[in-house]
Amino acid sequence: QVQLVESGGGLVQAGGSLRVSCTASGRIVGGYVWGWFRQSPGKDREFVAAINWSGDYTRYTDSVKGRFTISRDNAKNTVYLQMNSLKPEDTAVYSCAADGRGNWFDPAKYAYWGQGTQVTVSS
Repeated sequence: QVQLVESGGGLVQAGGSLRVSCTASGRIVGGYVWGWFRQSPGKDREFVAAINWSGDYTRYTDSVKGRFTISRDNAKNTVYLQMNSLKPEDTAVYSCAADGRGNWFDPAKYAYWGQGTQVTVSS
């Protein structure tokens, strides 16, 4: 069965950078869209970024535009989220998702999910 394994989370100071990675094992049928979501205590899961198969079409939530970059390496079955100029408000559990269909912003439209990785940004 398909599994997504994440790495790269941690603790950084405000203004710092992190790159989180998500690698898929097994075969993903379709898999045209990968996405990143995040969730902080007391809040609903929030869309962060998504990327299509060829990597020529991306979408970001307004709060991370210009700071975060999503990319993918299809040969490695891996998607990345480069996070620069991190702010305390970015603190959350970040989860990757694969095989998005239809509405890229809706977590219910993704077939596979990683376990989540904690990103903490200190002020």
